[in-house]
Amino acid sequence: MVRQLPPLNALRAFEAAGRHQSFSRAAEELAVSHSSISRHVRGLEDRLGVQLFRDLPRGIELSEYGAAYLAQVSPALDAIASATETLTEVPKGTVWVNSETLFATKLLVPQLGAFSALHPEIEIRLEASRHLADVARYEADLAIRFVRPENRYPGAELISDAPMYPYASPALLKLPLTSTRDLLSYPLLKDRSSGTWDMWFALTGEVAPEEVPQSTWRMSSVLAVEAAVAGQGILLVSDEVVAGEVAAGRLIRISDVGFREGGYYLLQGEGVMRRKAVRVFRDWLMAQTAVWRGGEG
Repeated sequence: MVRQLPPLNALRAFEAAGRHQSFSRAAEELAVSHSSISRHVRGLEDRLGVQLFRDLPRGIELSEYGAAYLAQVSPALDAIASATETLTEVPKGTVWVNSETLFATKLLVPQLGAFSALHPEIEIRLEASRHLADVARYEADLAIRFVRPENRYPGAELISDAPMYPYASPALLKLPLTSTRDLLSYPLLKDRSSGTWDMWFALTGEVAPEEVPQSTWRMSSVLAVEAAVAGQGILLVSDEVVAGEVAAGRLIRISDVGFREGGYYLLQGEGVMRRKAVRVFRDWLMAQTAVWRGGEG
């Protein structure tokens, strides 16, 4: 049987453009020009005799034919990639990771050198962003997000649910802390999503709700950690985020009262784990963070 197959480059161009609904992003993914993607897609449309994309005032979208074709082409290309990787002993390729900035800065970046030493053939392209990449459309292979229990993503895999405790710079604490009430003598730092000090003081049972200082000024999580390190106040933060600062003596935990308000989760697109390089990175990440899962808080 002679298979009627279009050129592989045309299929790759169409599949990438269909996932991203963008010729520009497809060109970026495949490291070719925008005109190359357009040329391959138009040639494929001529060969098939159907319109795969509709032009919009700002971009493109899949036509009915294009959406149906993409639903079959994507799994087929995934299967070819998977079959090819099974013949390769050494995992290699590029893994795109989209992460919250705090997790990327404090947990991933310090460890990526160790990962690269173990797997020099795998390139990790890390994007630290507040924007959650759409892994279903392959905007990233993997995404890492802090998620509260009520907002948990279906199918997401827990990376860390380390409890939150109050931390401060040793230089800030000029007097010994003898009670929870002593914390009220210091600035209580808040990140942009914080309502956590009210919850923490409620757990201690030593400070009435109306006594907890309320501030409308908040900063990003990364800046809040740096402010605590600089001795500008006390911060409620999860253990894993400040493990490096604690090891270096820049921060100390000042209370054993802690609680969980959520955890960091790993999101992945359908079929992405068929790629050996992605599986290797996922397994490494889960091993690195195992100590932060299921601790007592």
